[in-house]
Amino acid sequence: MKKAIFPGSFDPITNGHFDIINRGISLFDEVIVAIGINAEKKYMFSLEDRKRFIEDAFKDEPKVKVITYEGLTIDLCHKANAQFILRGLRNPADFEFEKAIAHTNRLLSKIETVFLLTASKTSFISSSIVRDVIRNGGDYTVLVPDSVKLK
Repeated sequence: MKKAIFPGSFDPITNGHFDIINRGISLFDEVIVAIGINAEKKYMFSLEDRKRFIEDAFKDEPKVKVITYEGLTIDLCHKANAQFILRGLRNPADFEFEKAIAHTNRLLSKIETVFLLTASKTSFISSSIVRDVIRNGGDYTVLVPDSVKLK
């Protein structure tokens, strides 16, 4: 069984994340969306909300599992028996950053990282842009799955 971990903070999940997960489903038997917990980071959405947004977006897809975790992603991979880390790349800066992490992960664990290029229609979207649109009262709904709802 081929399992991939798709790690991130997902604050909130965007249409770009949604696209990468959907495309990952065709490559892997299971995609585990792993929401990292970083006590040093200030989040707009609670951990519970972020998890619910993703679970609701994939409620009809049994190949997607959503979990939370702390620590190294490679340790989570071992714990979950996942052989791959799934990452999306929007631009050359993402590639340079992710390449260094992928090389380190492979050196430390033999876990392979699979990169998917974001679709051109979502390549400009980031969670920080979505948060900025929300803070300023803009229409964020065109940037995120329908499951992302403000209270």
